[in-house]
Amino acid sequence: MHLASVDPQLADLSNKLIYSAMAVYMLAMFAHLFEWTFGSKGAVAVRSAEQASLAETVAAADDTAKGVRKVTVKVASADGGTTTLTRTALADAGATVVTSGRGDGDATDGPGAAGTSEKGDLAGRIAVSLTVLGALMHAGGVLTRGLSVMRWPWGNMYEFSCAFALMMVTAYLGLLATRKNVRWLGLPVVIAALLTLGIAVSVLYTSSEQLVPALHSYWLGIHVSTAIMCGGAFYAAFVATVLYLGKDAYERRLAAGTPGRFGSVWHRLPAAATLDKLSYRINALVFPLWTFTIIAGAIWAEAAWGKYWEWDPKETWSFITWVAYACYLHARATAGWRGRKAAYLALLAFACWLFNYYGVNIFVTGKHSYAGI
Repeated sequence: MHLASVDPQLADLSNKLIYSAMAVYMLAMFAHLFEWTFGSKGAVAVRSAEQASLAETVAAADDTAKGVRKVTVKVASADGGTTTLTRTALADAGATVVTSGRGDGDATDGPGAAGTSEKGDLAGRIAVSLTVLGALMHAGGVLTRGLSVMRWPWGNMYEFSCAFALMMVTAYLGLLATRKNVRWLGLPVVIAALLTLGIAVSVLYTSSEQLVPALHSYWLGIHVSTAIMCGGAFYAAFVATVLYLGKDAYERRLAAGTPGRFGSVWHRLPAAATLDKLSYRINALVFPLWTFTIIAGAIWAEAAWGKYWEWDPKETWSFITWVAYACYLHARATAGWRGRKAAYLALLAFACWLFNYYGVNIFVTGKHSYAGI
């Protein structure tokens, strides 16, 4: 089979677009930071303050209660929704547990989005606009990389990393287009994209070149493409999980009357229950695609190596990742795991995915090693 030569001009243009995208992402990061630092508390913070004040009122009125009983109060929020506060009183034991949740859907967006700070909201809008611009440049860099050699542009770790970072940003922008309350994801997503691209251009960079014959297959466009999409979505769920753990700890401290340090950061996020739900929804949605990715890899392995499965390190860790996410989804669906226990499982599953990508490719030798770094 005749292999196309490398177009050095397109390869150089790809590199310039990737660096330009990194510069724009950095500006977007600063805009997000400005929003978080100088933006208003927004509706989420107002609701948190309402809940804290209401918790004190309910606790004072219920000090003489005996036995175990629940006090539930609904409060109208600034955005027209309702906040439900439930207090379980164990008066004899002197213990109080306060939980809260939305009565009419998910919490609203983070800093500046609901409106009392024009500067914060403007910074957030500028950050989103810059992220879109950076994503367009980023996509151009990935596209021209592929055109420079007339193949799918994810044949080695550098190319995969560029495509993976693009999918992170694309997944965030897709969520932003369908849900109005996820702008708070922008800062961690842009930071992660910058870190991924930074590692790609400094450690993993490989000149534009043709691949070994085994990688010249239409399965490269199927198997690797779905792996990239899964990685971007898994990362979005990972961010939601990490933020859930922080927000949940903050809500517990808030209920106890001791918000602790960094309260000004945590109160800008949606409710912990909303973050937990978002993480679960993303993982549940992407899991079938990850299953297909493994099946497609097995079919490609049979065509390239003569066997569907040989327990190559990449195959093994892909399966371990699948099992980890399956355990997480199964625990939530059947064992009723919610909150922190399920979150720890989700973090473990993403750690498996991350090791499967960086650890296996860099430190372990196997049949996938010809993809290079």
